[in-house]
Amino acid sequence: MKTILMISALASVLIVLLIFLFTTKEAMPAFREIGVWKMLSDTTWRPGNNQFGILAMIAGSGLVTLGAVVIGVPLALGTAVFLSEIAPGWIAGIVRPSIELLAGIPSVVYGLFGMVVLVPLVRTIPAPGNAGYGLLSASIVLAVMVLPTIANISEFAIRSVPGGYKEGSLALGATKWETISRVIIPAAKPGIVGAVVLGLGRALGETIAMIMVIGNSVILPAAVTNNPLSIFLSRARTLTGNIAVEISYATGIHESALFATGVVLFILIMIVNSSARFLMKMGANS
Repeated sequence: MKTILMISALASVLIVLLIFLFTTKEAMPAFREIGVWKMLSDTTWRPGNNQFGILAMIAGSGLVTLGAVVIGVPLALGTAVFLSEIAPGWIAGIVRPSIELLAGIPSVVYGLFGMVVLVPLVRTIPAPGNAGYGLLSASIVLAVMVLPTIANISEFAIRSVPGGYKEGSLALGATKWETISRVIIPAAKPGIVGAVVLGLGRALGETIAMIMVIGNSVILPAAVTNNPLSIFLSRARTLTGNIAVEISYATGIHESALFATGVVLFILIMIVNSSARFLMKMGANS
């Protein structure tokens, strides 16, 4: 049984390694012909002119993920605290299945919701060239999509905090909110960080919903007014969206450049996961 279990564990590592090697192999012609640095630093993506810069799409993926985290994490963490520490049983019995249901909704339905509801609302913001499609609409849709993952895992982490922590804090005269904010949440921090990381992975890998609401323009996002936050009204394209939109007709060096985009995305997700594991270790040691 020990051998069987070890093989099962190693199979996961092998699958990830094989995917990375296959993607890298297909991307090598683009890396050799175009150059890694040129791909990463150039903002122009015009396959017809043999221009394959992906910096604009890296920026689009990063900004939409940042927006989703800023919107979704406080909402998800508040939901987790409410369900684990505050909500009566009958309310939790209604809210928890609703959150779990959000995780099962297909991404294309989120995209339709964004197109029909969010895009017209964002369009009402007075700004030059604001058509509603852009980073803000995509960030809101993505925040709703990652909410179930972060909320469910954070709730589990909060519930896993030993009861003695809470009882000791209350016995020392702390209020319920002081106990939650200064004792329970810090004790559950490693689990909450892990939940946020899983949410980041979902956000970086999302494709269909982003294609439907982000505008799909291969441009470097820029503020449309003097307010720096207006950058979220800019259209953009993500790394995943670029692959999904063009892979069906790409050939030759264009196809290889799309595989190179996948390699960059793979490495970005590895960096995020490694950083999170480091933060979780630091949190556990502190």
